[in-house]
Amino acid sequence: MVNVGAKRVTARSAVARARVFMHRDTLALLAADRAPKGNVLATAHVAGVLAAKRTGDIIPLAHTLPLEGVDMAFDFDSGGASLGIEARVTSRGRTGVEMEALTAVTVAALTLYDMLKAVDRDIVIGEIALWEKRGGRTGTYRRPPPPRRPRRAPRGAS
Repeated sequence: MVNVGAKRVTARSAVARARVFMHRDTLALLAADRAPKGNVLATAHVAGVLAAKRTGDIIPLAHTLPLEGVDMAFDFDSGGASLGIEARVTSRGRTGVEMEALTAVTVAALTLYDMLKAVDRDIVIGEIALWEKRGGRTGTYRRPPPPRRPRRAPRGAS
């Protein structure tokens, strides 16, 4: 474990995101809050917060940090039949909270899978990434937006 005792205490924050892909009818079931196991989003929300708070117990050599806030958000994408998950974690400390944010979205996604697997075994968890971090010696990091794909010309157009 890295000794962070000599580092200054600073405000730290991190944003991580994940995406859970599923069948359209599963997404509709989730949106209507009609899943057989109950309120999936509320349960995933709590799971994400608890996971962030327990990151030091889950990830070897990660520091246990006093968190000031863990905000979870969910975003439905009916066109892509997926649910986006975002965690924003804040703390004042000697080390960053990137692992806490990443752990939060990952465990929230696993909770979604667990609660929906009875209706959809084809669920895929993906696109787990750090999107932003602030504070500490290295300052601010923001993931660059993905490159835009060129649009195809409609069929028959020259």
